[in-house]
Amino acid sequence: MRIITNPYRPVQIIFAGKAHPADEPGKLLIQQVYRAVKDNRSGGRLVFLEDYDMNIARYMVQGVDIWMNTPRRPNEASGTSGMKAALNGALNFSILDGWWREGYNGKNGWSIGSEKEYTDTDQQDYDDSQSIYESLEKEIIPLFYERDSKKVPVEWLKFVKESLRTLTPQFSLQRMLKEYMTDYYLPAIQEQKVK
Repeated sequence: MRIITNPYRPVQIIFAGKAHPADEPGKLLIQQVYRAVKDNRSGGRLVFLEDYDMNIARYMVQGVDIWMNTPRRPNEASGTSGMKAALNGALNFSILDGWWREGYNGKNGWSIGSEKEYTDTDQQDYDDSQSIYESLEKEIIPLFYERDSKKVPVEWLKFVKESLRTLTPQFSLQRMLKEYMTDYYLPAIQEQKVK
């Protein structure tokens, strides 16, 4: 609540997504989020978008400043929404798993938590939550609001440029097609010729 209601550095958090039908803890978490959104102390700075689908995702990846992804390691999905957000100039703030483990370089976004292996998921969730709060309060939000004398967020834009420079070529359809061609199709053709 302190983060989103700061009068000098206001933040809006938009929650979207669905729990798997068999994921009871995920469903309970979404219920908690929904109750927090309805808390009038948030002043409309917490939003929950129901029925998250490709259409909603299309608008979100084009319009956010930060794409935060918080699945519990090692349960990262493909991460295509985070990739698309990056291609639209959004910065990623995600756990170090899946595509973000491959793409993160420390200058193109932020990581949540560490790559430590946990046997206690409650401890993992606690540690990750502390990482989120600390990163938001001490790094991300101050950097977002930092401006030069012309009101340009110079340091923030360095992150955006690094994100575009490093992630665009690394997570593109062109790269995927090239890898499929060189790693799968051409070897399969060569193998067929040998037979």
